[in-house]
Amino acid sequence: MPLLIEVDKKCCEVFPIIVPDSLLKTVNFFLFKRENSLSLIDAGWNNEDCWKALNLALRNNGFSLTDLTEIILTHHHIDHIGLVNRIVSQHPIPVYTSPLSIPRLKRDKDFLEMRIEFYQKLYQEMGCGETAKERIAYLKKAAFDNKGNTLQADIRSITSKSLFNLDIVEIAGHAPDQLAFWNQRESWLFAGDLLLEHISSNALVEPDEFGKRLPTLSQHIKSLQKCMELDVSLVYPGHGNLIKNPNDLIKKRLERTEAKCQRLIKLIKSGITTASDIAVTWYKNIYYEQFGLVMSEIIGHLDYLEMQGKIEKQLINGVWQFKVVS
Repeated sequence: MPLLIEVDKKCCEVFPIIVPDSLLKTVNFFLFKRENSLSLIDAGWNNEDCWKALNLALRNNGFSLTDLTEIILTHHHIDHIGLVNRIVSQHPIPVYTSPLSIPRLKRDKDFLEMRIEFYQKLYQEMGCGETAKERIAYLKKAAFDNKGNTLQADIRSITSKSLFNLDIVEIAGHAPDQLAFWNQRESWLFAGDLLLEHISSNALVEPDEFGKRLPTLSQHIKSLQKCMELDVSLVYPGHGNLIKNPNDLIKKRLERTEAKCQRLIKLIKSGITTASDIAVTWYKNIYYEQFGLVMSEIIGHLDYLEMQGKIEKQLINGVWQFKVVS
């Protein structure tokens, strides 16, 4: 059964919908009630567990689906947008999201093709060989198979600094389009996958709209630092437990990032000089089982170290070789 938690009533109310999930621990999305509106922040998976949890949360708190006034998305990942089409097919309401989400949510053909070309070149230059070919074949198949996930909704870009009593905070890193929604009066932050209590959030390697690689780990670090500066009392995350007074956890995540960087430097000094060899040495079989996540982790840290001037790279026979700057 889904777990429902009610936060004390103040100037507004939040009704978290927390659905157990075998892969992600939980999938969380939220009803945010103000005087004359009821927003749904994120929309879980497109499955019966999340659908039942949404309707139970509405019913238990005196609402129905038709009381929803809008859907607000933290980012475009499938576990955050799953119920959107089902909701708007029964109750047409606008969906608000970052402008960067739109080509992803609309599954723009040119954008998806550019993205596949980006990964093909990236993995080749990182020395990933046959494993990369398998990943690219998967991405090409997914681009076709997932056409049905295109959002059939009135999608509106969030371009202002506030929306529905929430300040907009750009928190790129985990996803380039990720936004947080900050209720300053109550010190609440709806933070998507920026900060999770039970696991470090992965800064997923992504291209920008022009096909250039984004510095995702650097973005993620800056986003965590933004969260610290807000002095948040309660984070509503996309997965896991709600996080009270998150600054200690943020410090822990930042320290862990620095520790990983030091381990990478040691591996490079030992003579392991390509991203793929570093990934295999570090993660072993997990490299093959979770290739995309592992390579995001390694490439993100290598980019971060290069930006700090601690390592440099040279393209040799089409593959980047890294070395520590002495």
